[in-house]
Amino acid sequence: MNVYNFSRFLRRQAAWLAAAVLATACDQGSPEAVVSDPGPADELTVALVMKTLTNPFFVDMERGARRAEDELGIELLVKTEQQIGIVEDLVRQGVDAIVIAPGDSVALVPVLKSARDAGIVVINIDNRLDPEFSASVGLEGVPFISVDNRLGARSSAAYIAAKTNGPAKALVMEGIRGAINAEHRKQGALDAFADMPDISVVDMQSANWKIEEGYELMKRWLEQHPDVTLLFAANDMMALGAINAIEEAGRDDILVAGFDALVQAREAIGEGPLQATVDQRAGRQGYLGVEYAVRALRGETLPAETLVDTRLVTAENLDD
Repeated sequence: MNVYNFSRFLRRQAAWLAAAVLATACDQGSPEAVVSDPGPADELTVALVMKTLTNPFFVDMERGARRAEDELGIELLVKTEQQIGIVEDLVRQGVDAIVIAPGDSVALVPVLKSARDAGIVVINIDNRLDPEFSASVGLEGVPFISVDNRLGARSSAAYIAAKTNGPAKALVMEGIRGAINAEHRKQGALDAFADMPDISVVDMQSANWKIEEGYELMKRWLEQHPDVTLLFAANDMMALGAINAIEEAGRDDILVAGFDALVQAREAIGEGPLQATVDQRAGRQGYLGVEYAVRALRGETLPAETLVDTRLVTAENLDD
């Protein structure tokens, strides 16, 4: 098995991010962006609020949103990191709409309620705002665009589970605890492993979606659970960090599955250390988020939930 070198990944990531930024400026659309024309949107300002732009998943999400900006004739503001403060600033600026991929399903609800009270359209993408807490503070009817995270994670974990023969021990590397998409991906993996009576899950911990934390957690796990042979990581960044720890330990017997279908994850599938990932079409989510914002500003009634189809990516269909 070829070694998926950690420093090489970081170099490739930096190069890929730079290329993605250029492509964002140059991309003039794709089949993903073909939608019904929502009509004129003169002088509308839509803000896309994401967790980060250091993860290629969110770079792709911005690319989709930029396509919508070009096609729908609106002004798009892209903001990341300190989301509560960002939303407060956007309310003061008086933007027309906020499309948000929340880092926390609960903490952002009050400030988004304030935004909507100020007449700003709110569209929720990627990670669902907590429905019960949202209802308790009066933030209801926010359109949600994402994927079926539980089903996608189940397909990814099931792929590696099916490759085992006899008893096996598995690990589940979680995203940020409390984030609904992280919880659903964990549950999907547990569903898949529970379908195989010979597989036992020996540990579940969070690496907070981060490659460095995935690496450190996997190093500890290899000491604590030296006989594990399966790992599901709730996103590709954590999976790639874990792969580096696995290969540093000289192990080639641990099957790894991820989620997001990043370019680097696809490379790792082609080289061997990663077995599966899930394409959740971040660009499509970004595009639809902006399109829905414009449609809402026109007064259209939108679906309460829109689920974008996922696709399991493995060595068998990597080139499709």
